[in-house]
Formats: sequence, structure tokens, C-alpha cells
Amino acid sequence: METSKILHPEHRRLYKIAFGLALFTIGYNVVEGLISTWLGFEDESLALFGFGADSFIEVISGLGIAHMIVRIQKYPDSSRDPFERTALRVTGFAFYLLVVALVVTSFYNIWTGHEPITTFWGVVISVISILVMWFLVIGKQRVGKKLNSDPILADSNCTKVCVYMSIILLISSGIYELTGFGYIDSIGTLGLAYLSFKEGKECFEKARSDKYCGCD
Repeated sequence: METSKILHPEHRRLYKIAFGLALFTIGYNVVEGLISTWLGFEDESLALFGFGADSFIEVISGLGIAHMIVRIQKYPDSSRDPFERTALRVTGFAFYLLVVALVVTSFYNIWTGHEPITTFWGVVISVISILVMWFLVIGKQRVGKKLNSDPILADSNCTKVCVYMSIILLISSGIYELTGFGYIDSIGTLGLAYLSFKEGKECFEKARSDKYCGCD
């Protein structure tokens, strides 16, 4: 039977920071998801809409991360519990559903020659997201290194995927705004689908083991 350990005050403070970062990640993704899906729908930008849908899936993942931090704070040597494994499976399944929807819609848009009305807000949201997510990456890495915590460091690496998604959105939205190249929105969406597929695959791999992969 696992027993909790009495933490050093500094470690207790660091775990509070880690938990706070996890809650901030959840809250930010909720707001980002609502704004991105609404603006993506209004502007007929599939890349922005897909980016927002991904943010909602990240909320599910974030709940698992927050639960994980509480667990490792109380029981540092414990393994994943049923709640975390279920959250990972649900997240992985949601990512796979998103991939199918994005790929099918992207090819349909390419086939019909559909173009977004504007991708201006895609540029704005992606820049904000890059800044916020990189702040979270740095914060999680610092806490993870000070605690010598593989789970927290792995989470920081997974947050980098959100940065990569934001960069794809920025590039596709920026190119469309500058050139009016109609297919770039769908091409950017396929890039988001690829990263979503990799995230979904890793979620199922994590759910089957106790490894803390770094979303490489």
C-alpha cells in the first residue's frame, strides 16, 4: 500500500505552482477554444475552427494532468491511476475523431475550392497562443527540473505541441492574408490533423503503460 510522504516546504510550494499552471492551462484552453471555434465558423476558416476544437480536447488532457500532479505530490512513487488512464483514452479517442473530421473537411474544401472569408483572427489568436504556451512550457520545465519530476517535464514537452500547432495556424493564416492563396487554409488544417494524430497515438500509449513520454 502506497503511503504519502511529508514534503519539504519548498517542494510543497513548487507543487502548488505546478498545479496552478495546470489549472491556468485548462482555463486558457477553454477560452481559446470558445473564441477560435466561433471566429473560425464565422470566418469560414477550417484551420482556426480545428485549432479551437483541439483546445477543447486539451482541456480533457489538462484535467488528467492536474489530477496527476495531486497524485504525485501525495504519493511520489505511485503509478498512473484509473482516472488518468481513462482521461488519456478519452483524449486519444477525441483526437482521432478530430483527425477524421479535419482530414475529410480539408479534402472537401480543396475539392470545392472553398476559401475562408478572412484569416486575420487566425493570425491574432496564433500569436497570442504561441506567447502563452511558451510561457507555460518554460514554467513547467523550471518546476519539473527543481522537483526532478519526469511527469511534469513530460507535460512541459507536450505543451510544446500546442506551440507547434499555433505556428502552423500562424503560417497558414498569414499566407492567406498576404497572398490570398485559397488552398493554404486546408493545407494548414492537414498539418493540425497530423499533430493531432500523433497526440492521440501517444495518449493511448501512455494509457497502456507507466511511461511519461515527452510527445516527441
